[in-house]
Amino acid sequence: MKSDQKAIENETGVRRVVRALHHRNYRLFFGGQSISLIGTWMQRIAMSWLVYRLTNSALLLGVVGFAGQIPVFLATPFGGVLADRWNRHRILIVTQSLAMIQAFILAFLVLTRTIAVWQIVCLSVFLGLVDSLDMPARQSFVIEMVEKREDLGNAIALNSSMVNGARLLGPSIAGLLIAYMGEGMCFLFNALSYLAVILSLLAMKLTPRKVEIRKTRILQGVREGFSYAFGFIPIRSLLLLVAVVSLMGVSHTVLMPVFARDILRGDSHTLGFLMGCSGMGAMVGVAFLTSRRSIVGLEKWSARATAMFGGGLIIFSFSRSFWVSLLLMGFTGFGMMVQQTSSNTVMQATVDEDKRGRVMSLYTLAFRGMMPFGSLFAGTLASRIGAPNTILIGGSCCLLGSLLFARKLPLLEELIRPIYAKTGIVTGEGPQIGDGTGQAKE
Repeated sequence: MKSDQKAIENETGVRRVVRALHHRNYRLFFGGQSISLIGTWMQRIAMSWLVYRLTNSALLLGVVGFAGQIPVFLATPFGGVLADRWNRHRILIVTQSLAMIQAFILAFLVLTRTIAVWQIVCLSVFLGLVDSLDMPARQSFVIEMVEKREDLGNAIALNSSMVNGARLLGPSIAGLLIAYMGEGMCFLFNALSYLAVILSLLAMKLTPRKVEIRKTRILQGVREGFSYAFGFIPIRSLLLLVAVVSLMGVSHTVLMPVFARDILRGDSHTLGFLMGCSGMGAMVGVAFLTSRRSIVGLEKWSARATAMFGGGLIIFSFSRSFWVSLLLMGFTGFGMMVQQTSSNTVMQATVDEDKRGRVMSLYTLAFRGMMPFGSLFAGTLASRIGAPNTILIGGSCCLLGSLLFARKLPLLEELIRPIYAKTGIVTGEGPQIGDGTGQAKE
């Protein structure tokens, strides 16, 4: 373990940034998922634009967002139990296939001009149910694709690079397709893009994971997961921080069509540029995280990035300039990505293996599960006090959450450090608790 850590410290440049890609299975997954996620972001942008075009209602934007995310809130804890008990590789093949079918149905309805808002709601609920099983399995599957634990943080950061690279490309492509060919082509491209990730999963060569046969009921497994996660202060604190950011901050994306058309006086291109700049800022955050030699110190960045995200949203709420808004979206994209990825990495590095699926289901619950309530809250509040004031309130809550989390950092580091030492993430010769650069800070 020491020699592996030393090798990581000696790596420079690109090799250190992409070291998780040395693992064949992860390399396959990275390629397939990168293509699929571009389609996913295209569908998200097209969905919000379609709903707003059909209804001209900020409230219904929130309702559709709520319908797509509420199954995640209700069903994800059960999905986490199944991810601990079932073969995660097979789960992903099934869930990705179901998501592809959903996208094909949506494309057919839009291209044949038979789409209605109630159909969008039903299909959003269906995809939410699929995601409630897919996301815990996908999050906990990373460690099966990356054999070396010291590469786990790099793999999670590269996962974020996939998501945010897609956030950069997907909205821009979607804006052009919507303008010239309509929303239906975005949904069709998304459906076809699922073939890439399904084929990559089928091409993997995996060592079978030993799955302990449990006789306890699923509900008991859910309770065990909650007790474990909320009984350990670092995981509990990170989950609460992620939940606050998701509920009050990330839901700002549901209001982007309102900002693009009514505040900045633009069109679908404007929406694509706003979301694209958010993705660009997130990619800068990815570059920052993947270049780190160690995951040590990421708990500090969870607090810092949350403060940056909240502060960026506050200033964005006052902006009426297209160019200033683009700059601020890049700033918030950096903060949001670094906060999510840092929190995810610290949790994955500290969790017990037999609880990994359930803890990652709670992470999914905190992140994605809070979004329906955030979307509904944002849409309802925006219809009463306006989108800018709604964003201002959300950013202020995120900033307050970062300050409360920062107060607990000394205790969190004290509890996390022995786990890092036990798993070999921290050695006597390697990085210590500090800024993650290998220099100890007392």
